[in-house]
This record gives sequence, structure tokens and C-alpha cells, in this order.
Amino acid sequence: MKRIFLLAAMIAASILPSCKAQETATPSALDVIMTRTSIRSFTGEAVSKDQIETILKAGMAAPTAMNGQPWRFVVVTGKDRIAEIFGAGPRSGMFTTAGAVIVVCGQTTMMRKPFGQPDAAEVEMPNIFWYEDCSAAAENILLATHALGLGAVWTAGYPAEERIAPIASALGLPANVVPLCIIPIGVPAENPQPKDKWKPENIHWEQW
Repeated sequence: MKRIFLLAAMIAASILPSCKAQETATPSALDVIMTRTSIRSFTGEAVSKDQIETILKAGMAAPTAMNGQPWRFVVVTGKDRIAEIFGAGPRSGMFTTAGAVIVVCGQTTMMRKPFGQPDAAEVEMPNIFWYEDCSAAAENILLATHALGLGAVWTAGYPAEERIAPIASALGLPANVVPLCIIPIGVPAENPQPKDKWKPENIHWEQW
């Protein structure tokens, strides 16, 4: 019996340190939020399909008005394709060194039944909250990327037409799909410290 107890104790002693290591290696949600920062320089290493799908699952877990889920994503991973679409301009390095680029798009209209008319035919209706929904998805993408030990940065598309038009054309987007933002992701080649944005003076309790 003593031998059994001794063996059990030895097994527990060998398992517990690894369990503790796993616990400390996994950041909490608050850690991820508070330590996320924009990364604009990458090593050029590839980002795996599994990592990209995990990141996009996080994006699609975002809140969405009336469960409309207007987000659409275009993922570009080929180095030549990334350079072709995003390789021009003074800040092209953040794209050409990335392992992948995710273009977060919003579908601005959708076929739906008119509200309160369940027996009516579907008609094309505007998604008036598409940019709020897609912004929430984009933030989830940034946080998930950071949680995986990768880096990313939000670069704006909408509402600047001079940015929207060339991206939409290069990616062949339908007329009712608008690129909200372009997010290069990859293995960080820099380690900037997160900015402290806590400003109590921006908070108003009960009223302004």
C-alpha cells in the first residue's frame, strides 16, 4: 500500500508542474486586452491555416445586431499576391513582411423578410449596422491574434473611398461588400510596449 501511495505521489509531482506551466502560459482575457498593441513589422514567417481559422472563429464570435452577421473576410496568404495588392505605398512593409492579410468586409445589404411580416417575400434591405458589427469582429481578430503570440495592426479602409475602391477592385468584391479594414498578421519583428490609455477624466458617472 505504501508503495502505491508513493507511486501516486511521484506521478502527481511530475504532472503538477506541467499543469502550472500551462496555466501561466495561457493569458487571461484581461491580460490579452491590456497587453495588445499594434505590430507593424513582421519576420515574414508564414501563419498556419489553423491559426487563421482560429482567429476568424474569434472574429465571427463578435456581437452582431439582430444576429445579422454581415461580416465577410478575404484572406490573402501568397507572398506575390500580397505584394501585388498591398505592396505599394510608403507603409507597404507591414504587408509584405506579414504572414497573411485579412480584409474585414461588410455586406451592406441582405435579403430579408420585412419586419413583422413573416409571410412576405424576402426583399433586399440595408444592413444599417454593418460597420459596427464588422468593427467588433475586427477587434476580436486583433485580440485573438495577440493571444496566439502573433501580431497585427488595424489599417483603415472604410469610409475613405480612395482606399476602398482599389482594394475592392483588386479583390473582386461585389458591389454591396465594402472593405472596412485591412489587417496584416504575422510573427512580430518588434516589441513595442502597450500605451496606457486609462484616463479617468473621460468617464462621467450618472450624467455628463
